[in-house]
This record gives sequence, structure tokens and C-alpha cells, in this order.
Amino acid sequence: MRRRTVPPVVAARWALWTFVIANLAIVEVLFLDAGTGKNGVLTVAKFFGLHAAVLMMFQLLLVARLPWLDRRIGMDRLTVWHRWVGFTLVWTLLTHAVLVVLGFAKLDDASMLKTFFALAGVPASLLGMLAAALVVVVASVSARKVRRRLRYETWHGVHLLLYVALGLAFVHQLQETTTFTSSAFAKIYWWALWLFAFGALITGRIVVPLWRNAYHRFQVTAVVPESDDVVSVHVTGRHLDRLPARAGQFCIWRFPGHHHWWQANPFSLSAAPDGRTLRLTAKAVGSASAGVRHIPVGSRAFVEGPYGAFTSLHRTRPGALLIAGGVGITPVRSLLEEEPGGDVVVLYRVRSEHDAVLVDEVRALVADRGGELHLLTGRTGEGSRPFEPDGLRALVPDIAERDVYVCGPPAMTSAVLSALRGLKVPRRQVHAERFGLA
Repeated sequence: MRRRTVPPVVAARWALWTFVIANLAIVEVLFLDAGTGKNGVLTVAKFFGLHAAVLMMFQLLLVARLPWLDRRIGMDRLTVWHRWVGFTLVWTLLTHAVLVVLGFAKLDDASMLKTFFALAGVPASLLGMLAAALVVVVASVSARKVRRRLRYETWHGVHLLLYVALGLAFVHQLQETTTFTSSAFAKIYWWALWLFAFGALITGRIVVPLWRNAYHRFQVTAVVPESDDVVSVHVTGRHLDRLPARAGQFCIWRFPGHHHWWQANPFSLSAAPDGRTLRLTAKAVGSASAGVRHIPVGSRAFVEGPYGAFTSLHRTRPGALLIAGGVGITPVRSLLEEEPGGDVVVLYRVRSEHDAVLVDEVRALVADRGGELHLLTGRTGEGSRPFEPDGLRALVPDIAERDVYVCGPPAMTSAVLSALRGLKVPRRQVHAERFGLA
């Protein structure tokens, strides 16, 4: 529990944005120091091109899954930022491209169409055009209306084109830019920035997962049905006491030999890590998660993570309110196991008691800690609305004095967060995480 200190999420956000703003300031100074281009339009085009490069590097940092950022900000928030920075990058690149064509058209006193084809014949310019085209394609399939109609594997495959675009853009800017060849400091700085961005991505997304799986050698030891469509998988491995996992976090799970390597699912740890085993509990909502029930005991597991900021690291108050909906009970159940006792209230929302996964375990943990469990059943459309402000206040009168953890379906989570704002619960006491791969 933290008092009179800067919350971890605030410290991480300040550190991240300070880093970004400081580097933008350096880029601005170096841009001004390098002088103007061949005409005013090309100078502005170079300005947008440099900022597009900075946005690309920022994109890499947001998806590098750096542990320090992830545990404080959360992958869900970093992914949202990645999405909006991505769309900003699209418009910055398009502005850069249009201004380049316009600038050279004015310089040569030619039409923009003729200039475009002339530039396409120059290898360096062609690389930039191809990079911009790939970014536009990825942005198009990432629009919400399109994304919802695509399978995750299809969307992810197209999304990987961004790495191709990044490589093309990197070579393009090496051949075109003059800003970072104007001095030795500029050249060293620009290379260091790119190496840091690439290094963070490769370390977080490739090196660390491969090293952890080689070191821990995760293996399935039990597959336990919890209900008709929910199953728990127990995983063990070597030296699990050295795995930096906390209650409330999730991992990205693959089961080679049972699923294709590209089929991965984010599942929360449904029990607090004890240094000996890990447990995930999954509901059958797709082909990959439904197939978890049939994983043979003894199978190898490939685990990425742990990830997430849905942990006790962010506690600020003595009392806690844990709100779960459906299979969202899994991280809440693990947090309960870590909870030392005292003033804890759990609200568990399900359609019927039959759908209350792990309810016996939750009930026992709450009882051991002297807390309260409210099992909220019924369909929302039938008049059951426990997560309106009045409903929450009736169940937990001192809600504004507690840390509130929320995990459940998107509609439920949004309703709870809206109610908490209406009840004036301080923002630093509200902890919610929507984990996913896209």
C-alpha cells in the first residue's frame, strides 16, 4: 500500500513522456541547425519526415513489452497509445509524401503526377513510397469496422507488414536525410536512437521470451475441467521462483504440438504464483481457447510474460473492492490469494450461479480473509443493473475509500468505470485492465 508517494503508473507516464518530449526537442534543434532544403516546401516536407521517423521509434517502444513500463502502465493502455500513434504516423507520412512531390514539382516546374513517377524511378524515393503504402494498408485493416470482421491471425499477419515498412523507411531515411549528417553529434545521436528502439523491441519481444522458456522449460502437469466450457491448466517448470510473476498478471500462452505456433491466447493467472506451478483458467470463446481442454498432460508450453499492471503494486488504500464478471474472476481470484486479509469485498457478476467459475475457491478465500462476497446473478436486460452508481453504493457504502479492481467483459467494465466516476472514486484508486493481443 502506497501513501504520500507518486503512484507507479504516474511515475511511468512521466518518465515515458519526458523521454519522448526530450528527444523531440533534440530533433527540432538538429533540424534547425541543418539549414533549409532546396525550397520552402521541401524544408517542411523534411520536417514531417523526421517526425515520422520519431513516431516510428516511439511505436517500437510502445510494443516492446518492456517490463518496467508494462507493470506500471499495462499492456492495454500501451496498446491504445500504439494505435493512436499509428494513425498519427499515417497522416504524418502522407503529409510528408505529398509535400515532397509538391516541392519537387515546384522545383522542376512540372506537374505533380509527372514528378511522382519521376521520383518513383529513384531507388531511395521508391523505398519511401513502398513504406508509406504498407503503413496505409495496415492502418486500413486496423480501422475498427474492418478489424472486427477479420480473424486475429489474418489481422496479425497483415500487421506484421509494419516491420517490412519500418525496414524500408529506415533505409530510405539513411539515403535521403541531411539533418543527421550535418555533424558528428547528430550522426551519433540518430544512430543511438534507432539502436535503442530496435534493441528494446528485439529484447522484449524475442530475446527475453526465448531465454525464459529455455530456462524454465514450461510443461503442462494437469488439465482440470471447471465447468462445461471452462478449464484450468496447471503448468510447472524449472526455477519458477525466479519468474517475476505476480497475482493479477497474465501470460500469452502457446502449446506447440497441440496448436499452430501462431495461435496464442492471453490468459490470466488464476492462482497466485507460488514458485512451483502456474495456473491458467480459460473459457471456450474461440477455436484456440476451446482446444485448451484437449491439451495432453506432459505437453510443452511456450509462455510469454508475465504482463499486466492489474496487481497490488498499485494499492493505495487499506480496503479493497474486487469486481469481476464471468471468467474475469481469474485475476481477481489470484489477487485474493495474495491479499493478506482485512477489509476486502468481492462483487462477482454472472448470469446464474451455475456460471460462477471458481466460486467455491473464491468463497473460501474471502471467508479466510474475513471479507464479503456478493454473487450478483441475472441478466442485465431483465432489470438487473447492480453496477449503476446507486447499486454500487448500496452494496459497498464506503466505496470511495477503497481501491477498486475491475475485470470483466468490455461492456461491464465500461459500466463500472462510469459508475465509479459518478461516485467520485479517486482515479488513482481505480484499477482496470483489458488484456488482449490486438
